[in-house]
Amino acid sequence: MDPSTHFTFGTHPDHGFVATATAAMPAHLAHWFLVREQFEPVPDQPGLFRLTEPERDGPRRTRQAVHDLRRHGYGVQTDVALDPAASASPPRPVRSNGLSERPSRIAQAAAGRSPQHGMTPPAAPPPARSALPEPSYTPTRFPTSAPGRSR
Repeated sequence: MDPSTHFTFGTHPDHGFVATATAAMPAHLAHWFLVREQFEPVPDQPGLFRLTEPERDGPRRTRQAVHDLRRHGYGVQTDVALDPAASASPPRPVRSNGLSERPSRIAQAAAGRSPQHGMTPPAAPPPARSALPEPSYTPTRFPTSAPGRSR
């Protein structure tokens, strides 16, 4: 095995999609990464992790885990079927005519000229207003104490 390999992914007849870390990866760090990638430790088999809920899109989730670990710079060895670099991405679902027409209309509208484009701007800007309105009353003034007197 390549010394730069940190993780190995594959399938197991009893546990489904599994992963393990190599000696190049500290066990506590491997545990931390694999748990965050939705793998759980297999009881009675130290160092072996299985994908939680493998029936819920297991191959895609395993490929995503491989992709994430490689993106972080870790060396990952995997079966060809689980390798995101070797497997072709699934084709995108085709929209029916009713759904594909709307984005097309939006794209055409965005590419065309606005009907407001030919309009001329107003002759003069509106008059500026002061920030604070003038009070319509006289503010109350409290008398001050005369010098030398205290209350």
